[in-house]
Amino acid sequence: MSLKVKLLTATLLTVISAPVYAENVNIGVPSWTGAQAIANVLGAVVEMRMGGTVDYIPGDNATIFQAMDQGKGDIDVHPDVWLPNQQSFTQKYVDEAKTVTLSSHPYQGNQGFCVSKDFAKANNITDIADLGRPDVAVLMDSDGNGQGEMWIGAPGWASANVNEVKVRDYGLLDFIEPVRAEESVKTARIKDSIAKGEGYAFYCYKPHAVWFMFDVEMLSEPTFDEAKYKMIQPSDDADWYEKSSVATKDALKNVQIAWSNSLVDRSPAIAEFFTNFALTADDVSGLAFEISANGRDPADVAKEWVEANSDRVDAMLGL
Repeated sequence: MSLKVKLLTATLLTVISAPVYAENVNIGVPSWTGAQAIANVLGAVVEMRMGGTVDYIPGDNATIFQAMDQGKGDIDVHPDVWLPNQQSFTQKYVDEAKTVTLSSHPYQGNQGFCVSKDFAKANNITDIADLGRPDVAVLMDSDGNGQGEMWIGAPGWASANVNEVKVRDYGLLDFIEPVRAEESVKTARIKDSIAKGEGYAFYCYKPHAVWFMFDVEMLSEPTFDEAKYKMIQPSDDADWYEKSSVATKDALKNVQIAWSNSLVDRSPAIAEFFTNFALTADDVSGLAFEISANGRDPADVAKEWVEANSDRVDAMLGL
């Protein structure tokens, strides 16, 4: 049965019959803004265009992947899988267990470390190694402990684990204290440091609202070298930190959605929509900006996007 027929059937059942016939999906929502934006776009299409029902379930990467693997419908989809950051999960559940499917329409992501352009210019900071200069580190030390603070990501982020290893392997630990906190803390600190003319460094990535919100720049790192990039995640080995070694920039990322294979039996039209779902990095940055910078509700931003991009949504739905 084609997606068009499935979609028409689901819509007719929703209109004519009781709501019990409508397809349902539970969307996992990680903490970062881009993931929240994509989750709500997925949900908006299901509700507005497919007549389905949606629940949003907050969770970290491990929680979402484990729920998708179990296939009970507690969480059906991860909206923003960054590879190879989350490769330990995709290898376990996509490649080996074969309980989860990855979409084939990724957008490209880039990640590194940023400072404000004013701070960089005033102190001749261009490369990650410059953060290890004592004269720079002291300008980033807000608590007087002798080390400058650098936000490396939120708790539960695979990228935060990578960045913790990088701080060590770039020889920065004597000068830089890696800090994990929710992304809202990082955003507030960027704003405050720029307003006060203070130094601050932080993990940054594209797409993201930060590029619209503040005048920042990404520092250079050694060119990606696979031989110098050995990352083991905590989910794979309790001694991940000691056994990992990362002294190179990350490769460009493929970022896509993933869903539980059990969804095909429970909500086939939604599962088929997921196979066709595609956003660009610019889409995600724009959505994230509206949420982070303008303080708008992710659901409202997503609904506006769906309404404004009906032709693209039609294509995703096979119409």
